Amino acid sequence: MEAVSSRISALSNSTGEFQLESFISNFSWWKFAVTALVLVLTYDQVSYQINKGTVAGPKFKIWPIIGPFLESLDPKFEEYYAKWESGPLSCVSIFHKFVVIASERDLARKIFHSPAFVKPCVVDVARKILRPTNWVFLDGKAHVDYRNGLNGLFTKKALEIYVPAQEKIIDKYLDRFVEMTKEEPSVFFPAFRELMCAISLKTFCGDYITDDQIKHIADEYYRVTAAMELVNFPIIIPYTKTWYGQRAADMTMKIFEVCAQAAKDHIAAGGKPTCIADAWVFLMQEARDNKTEDVNSKLLVREFSNKEISEAIFTFLFASQDASSSACCWLFQVIADRPEVAAKIRAEQLAVRNGDPNMPLSSAMIDEMTYTNMAVKECLRYRPPVIMVPYVAKKAYPISESYTVPKGAMIIPTTYPALHDPEVYDDPEEFIPERWVEGSKASKNTKNWLVFGTGTHVCLGQNYVKMVFAALVGKAFLFHDIEHTITPLSEKIKVFATLFPQDDLILKFKKRDPFAPTVGA
Repeated sequence: MEAVSSRISALSNSTGEFQLESFISNFSWWKFAVTALVLVLTYDQVSYQINKGTVAGPKFKIWPIIGPFLESLDPKFEEYYAKWESGPLSCVSIFHKFVVIASERDLARKIFHSPAFVKPCVVDVARKILRPTNWVFLDGKAHVDYRNGLNGLFTKKALEIYVPAQEKIIDKYLDRFVEMTKEEPSVFFPAFRELMCAISLKTFCGDYITDDQIKHIADEYYRVTAAMELVNFPIIIPYTKTWYGQRAADMTMKIFEVCAQAAKDHIAAGGKPTCIADAWVFLMQEARDNKTEDVNSKLLVREFSNKEISEAIFTFLFASQDASSSACCWLFQVIADRPEVAAKIRAEQLAVRNGDPNMPLSSAMIDEMTYTNMAVKECLRYRPPVIMVPYVAKKAYPISESYTVPKGAMIIPTTYPALHDPEVYDDPEEFIPERWVEGSKASKNTKNWLVFGTGTHVCLGQNYVKMVFAALVGKAFLFHDIEHTITPLSEKIKVFATLFPQDDLILKFKKRDPFAPTVGA
């Protein structure tokens, strides 16, 4: 019996050794690679199907793993529009990121008002470019407390402080535009990007930032925009768009840190606020003084380091630069193409200045520019600078009765459809400033006005934006004849973070008598 057991054991060992030797001899890395690839592709498709559920979107990922990554390198407005039209909720999947897009107004508003389920996010590389400590990545109470320290920078009283510096920049660049188009029209996309960057930087940093620094930041900042494409490779690789974007961001924030310290020195020496950095430091000083007088009082504005101030100012620029550049391009194009609108703006500009075209700007004067402000608001509706606002689901989010957004998925409320809703805006594809007359259907349907978002993360600077553009187009059209060279691409939309004319806007500026009638009106 023992002999039989021994033989069976020996045979088993021999068989096991034979199988192992056979497996090793037949093993090849290409077979392993093929098997692994099949498993990965299968998992990718299955997980997409599970996440997709009932929402609109491709039945399968046509490009496995990467999804529509290649198409995203050259985004088309028509493709975005088709996605919005495909259903209230639609989806795509790129690399490891599942994305749900909400195109219906009420769904978009629901996302904006759901901080318990979602938080704002940007592309994966954003934390590296904006820095992980940046306040835009805060959530909940931490975000609310930080934001409370910024609210005072955009009050009516604060905005009045910034107007003189803004007017100087506007005058300087309008003169430059006349000179640069003296011989022939010029492409204005880069010129308006620099103008808006200069207005923002002077508003943020005042005289602490030099003209050379403004020019350098304006020239380099497009690299940050290029690095922040909605769909992006999640790793920063040297000499790629994300690498150049990170370098540009670091350079800019170092300049802002120096400006923050200069503002602290200025306010400590008894100086008055003239820019946002000053106003921020002044608020901190007031909070300290009030705390000293009443030790039981709540410190409403905490102490912010130069690094924190630099990161916040950078996010102000990040939030405003491309959006304001887009709005600037469309404003000048649509008004230049409509002499009757330009004529009404010019008449109003003379009226609010009491017939003196050289009267300095003030926030009170800008408030009186009723028609000019309506033209600005209509352009923001007609060509919204921000068409999508990315959020990420902090947990499973039942956005509708039939669909739950999976945890970790990106969910994007879209603003464009709500702003072109024919039930709220008659002839929504037409530019009609008069639709914003007080009491009109458009002005009453505030739920559709999603230009600046809504909810806890509504844009801090929305009043600042409207003031700057009313001041800018008012002075520009009062003192200049602005001719737009219309091309087949003028009304075609290019997507570069936001919306721009595909021909990059070709204009000619020429000085005019502010009292002269408008030709063609």
